[in-house]
Amino acid sequence: MSAPVILNRRNFLRTSLAGASAAAFGVDPAGAQGRSETLLVVQELGPNSLDMQGVGSNQTVNGLSWNCYDRLLSYAAKTLPDGTLSYDREKLAPELAESWAVAADGMSCTFKLRKGAIFHDGSLVTAKDVKWSFDRAVKVGGFPTFQMSAGSLEKPEQFVIVDDHTFRIDYVRKDKMLLFNVAVVVPFIINSELAKKNATPEDPWAMAWLKNNEAGGGAYRIESWKPGIETIFTRFDGWSSGPLPKLKRIIARDIPSGGTRRAMLERGDADLSSGFAPRDFDQIMKEGKIKVSGVPIPNALWYLALNTAKPPFDNAKLRQALAWAMPYEQIQNGAFFNRALPMYGGPAEVSRAAWPQPFPYVTDIDKAKALMKEAGLEGGLETTLSLDTGTATVGEPTVVLIQENLAKIGIKTQINKIPGANWRTILNKKELPLVLNRFSGWLDYPEYYFYWNFHGNNSIFNISSYQNKDMDALIDKARFTEDPAEYEAAVKAFIGLCIRDVPVIPLNQPIHDVAMQKNISGYEFWFHREPDFRQFAKG
Repeated sequence: MSAPVILNRRNFLRTSLAGASAAAFGVDPAGAQGRSETLLVVQELGPNSLDMQGVGSNQTVNGLSWNCYDRLLSYAAKTLPDGTLSYDREKLAPELAESWAVAADGMSCTFKLRKGAIFHDGSLVTAKDVKWSFDRAVKVGGFPTFQMSAGSLEKPEQFVIVDDHTFRIDYVRKDKMLLFNVAVVVPFIINSELAKKNATPEDPWAMAWLKNNEAGGGAYRIESWKPGIETIFTRFDGWSSGPLPKLKRIIARDIPSGGTRRAMLERGDADLSSGFAPRDFDQIMKEGKIKVSGVPIPNALWYLALNTAKPPFDNAKLRQALAWAMPYEQIQNGAFFNRALPMYGGPAEVSRAAWPQPFPYVTDIDKAKALMKEAGLEGGLETTLSLDTGTATVGEPTVVLIQENLAKIGIKTQINKIPGANWRTILNKKELPLVLNRFSGWLDYPEYYFYWNFHGNNSIFNISSYQNKDMDALIDKARFTEDPAEYEAAVKAFIGLCIRDVPVIPLNQPIHDVAMQKNISGYEFWFHREPDFRQFAKG
């Protein structure tokens, strides 16, 4: 059966900052209608690629892909208690596929593609493009391939062309996350004929060409891309996978200075921005000149990761000592200005099959010192504490506070600042002893978070290099069991194991704050945390 909805699971400016608002939008000052149909986004860092499946692509490439490419499915919307629109993790909605049907045996799903759907160059979208795009996602390696595997999308043989407008996925196993994984950013649909014309025997998936060229059929197309300066999107009026967006043009300018971006917003020279310091958002909300939407990021944590594969942090007692030594409240108040949910001081026993949830640790220096003695490290040690300079706004005050408290239990730390451009590459080597990091899981399930961060398959995000066969078995049971009671028991057990083994020390659950003019409507929070331009309107 098919249905439309299935339930369940830096500083470059091209105009003077003192210039008129109309000039800042790059539109004719006399063209009030043009400005009303244009959104000016000012962002700290723009896309470093046009292909989010490429190695080293940054966060904003996810938003570019979301707006310029279609996926077979998307998520339905819901309204949060404060009135903010958000994706609904439990409901899927049609996008390029107008309908879909899971087979009676639960081992395949057939998708009916929209007839007449076209790419930006005018060519028809067919099941051949879908097949090529899914094949690419499971074959390119790295993050895209691992992400696909998180929903048991593992090999090209699973992806079948039935006819020009019918595509089927054959399952290797029943997996409740499979269809929801089809709706994340990675399996976007590429104009395969255009890509193949620019592929080579050494580069069969056109990675080099697609890094600098867009080949989609989404609601927006790339008008121009100047890395480090500006990306301009224009509406694709041939888009048929949803209601045509109200905004015809999006100008996304890269302005590294948070102060400059805030000033532009407050003067009315820009429409939307994010990435300010929590202190700024706190002030903006109190002043009330522009509105702020703040949503706790599902399945997300700021945490301190400990390298469990190498001495001295292969010692669980030492890791527990650090958990009792963290200056949790000082971090929450002084670094985050309470624009995050605390993840400390929870109950001693896990009572909920939910993630994230507070660990039982609080700041207790005496208990930390006792555990240092049990670990045979009463005399202390020296180590490094690393952070991404791209997160320095909250990261630097956090690591300084951690450094001060660890000194109280004899741990001398040197702060290691790593440029954002090199951060992921260095993390992937898994050699850093202590790391301040943030991770958010696109699919809002505890087992999904743990699969990425603590499973023995050692994904790129398991920066603690944590290996525990008991943990693997519990995660796998939660992923594939169809028994609710067994699922709940497995989730509680793997969270309890994480609390005892402490591969990471949770600090808080971040809130994603976005500031915008009061005449902007249609903002919708998404798991990828990038703006969906298709929903916006200016009133």
